Amino acid sequence: MQNLLQLDGRIVVVTGAGGGGLGTAVSRMVASAGATVIGVSRDQANLDTHLGPLVAEGLSVVSVAADLETDEGVAKVMACVKETKGDLHGLVAVVGGGPPPTWGPSTRLKRADWNALFSVNLDSMFFISQAVAAELKAQGRTGSIVAISSITALGAQPFNVGYGAAKAAVLSVVRTMALELVDANIRVNALAPGAMVSPSSLLPPDPVLERRAIPMGRKGNLEEFAATVLFLLSDMSTYMTGQCLTVDGGISLKGPHLAEDNTPVLVTNEAFLSAMKGE
Repeated sequence: MQNLLQLDGRIVVVTGAGGGGLGTAVSRMVASAGATVIGVSRDQANLDTHLGPLVAEGLSVVSVAADLETDEGVAKVMACVKETKGDLHGLVAVVGGGPPPTWGPSTRLKRADWNALFSVNLDSMFFISQAVAAELKAQGRTGSIVAISSITALGAQPFNVGYGAAKAAVLSVVRTMALELVDANIRVNALAPGAMVSPSSLLPPDPVLERRAIPMGRKGNLEEFAATVLFLLSDMSTYMTGQCLTVDGGISLKGPHLAEDNTPVLVTNEAFLSAMKGE
């Protein structure tokens, strides 16, 4: 039986590949599935540090230093795609972020920070997706585009309004492009990660807080998110488009009315609580 997760002979562009976080983990997993990965980052030194070891292991990874917030950067990546042996198949748009200086009340967010958040989280995703989709159509190939959104896009994001809004906009783009490209059999989906164990995470390890906030009691490992990306890229998900898979250990299920043990905080009757938990 054919292994539907294999991507042999296919080219996949991975943006944000040089940070040592999710983009690097996706690059490793996708290349391990047989694809040639074109790993993109602004900084060549970061690419050498984080993708160099993958090349040394024998994985097919090509590094491209490019700024995807510019037309020149997008063109540079697409030129590399055309020069690389294999069939263009897909894109994983990982580039994004919300640096601490942009956090704060929505009444204080500066226009420059708002624009910068949309540029790095939305523009960097849309214009490379546009270019990859156009090239797939020009070549008459099917394909898969995966955008990294966030659980912050699924609800309110107090004190981080620009980041949440930009990630929500990513989901709108995903749904619209999915419908526009469906006749070309180019699928467009998204991943909404929750808290993850990553070198760039703003959330240091804290088992007590993680148990309180995350029903599964821990942050997700990078490989767990990368595995979902591989599924969306692969032929195992050929009947999915315009969807967002939430991978968050259950965070998005847990409302503020639930206590650490997931019982309603407003229920204080001990007998009722014991019966509710089957004790």
